[in-house]
Amino acid sequence: MNEMDSTRPSPMHRDDSALPEVFIYGAGKVGRGLARASRDAGLSVTLRPARDGLPTERIEADLVILAVRDGAIAPAAEAMRDLGLVGHRDVAVVHCAGALGPEALAAVRGRRVSVAQMHPMISFASPAFVPFLERGHLHIDGDPAAVRAARALGVRLGMTPRTFSDLDRVAYHAAAGLVANGAAALAAAGVDLLERAGIERKTAAEMLGPLLRTVADNVEVLGVPEALTGPVRRGDAPGVARHLETLRRLAPHLVPFYIAAAATQLPLARALGEAPPDAFDAIQQVLDGTR
Repeated sequence: MNEMDSTRPSPMHRDDSALPEVFIYGAGKVGRGLARASRDAGLSVTLRPARDGLPTERIEADLVILAVRDGAIAPAAEAMRDLGLVGHRDVAVVHCAGALGPEALAAVRGRRVSVAQMHPMISFASPAFVPFLERGHLHIDGDPAAVRAARALGVRLGMTPRTFSDLDRVAYHAAAGLVANGAAALAAAGVDLLERAGIERKTAAEMLGPLLRTVADNVEVLGVPEALTGPVRRGDAPGVARHLETLRRLAPHLVPFYIAAAATQLPLARALGEAPPDAFDAIQQVLDGTR
């Protein structure tokens, strides 16, 4: 798969009179996060909750962002068309779904309306907390005018816009979900175990947050498998065995989780080759319960 023109465009002009008007439909986690970040970047933003329905008057904006659930995107586009909310001026309409392409907005595409997918590869977990968007990546695909508008917004927010040809969007979205939600599930298991080890739950979460950030930094800077650390990478079968012994005593429900995670690490550790092959074979035997 080739990346199409990943070079960053020039940032939006800093003259406030030249800044685009942004309309965001959907005030959930993503909508609120993008609205707050855009306002912090100096943009004029109208945020309308989806529960209030679409406006009855024409939308006066340069960029319209549909930050609603996947199943609500096409119906919202159809309603915008039927109500005549866009098309009276040049406007880019984008949605934030990772698994859907620009065709989800086909109902509003027209002479003066360009459409695109604009998916931030960022974890938005709460409307009350805006994640740090800088250094995040923004996948954009669609009509040239809408792509330019979305890329300009991404740059303004400190993100890296990217467009990939022939992208399998469902696989792309599954990868993002696997990492974001898998990491959250791993963190929950870690909090549980730290609490059983004697650490207060809130403190445990505060301790694991920075650990996860360093893992993220390692993945971004070093790549994989180089970001792997710990006893599996070192080929330390006795260390893995001690972990499992303690888990069976304190948190037996986490044993399958640990075994699955360690088994996933083994091919990475073998690729790094920092221990002899028989050391990794011994870890596999520990995980299989044959050692």
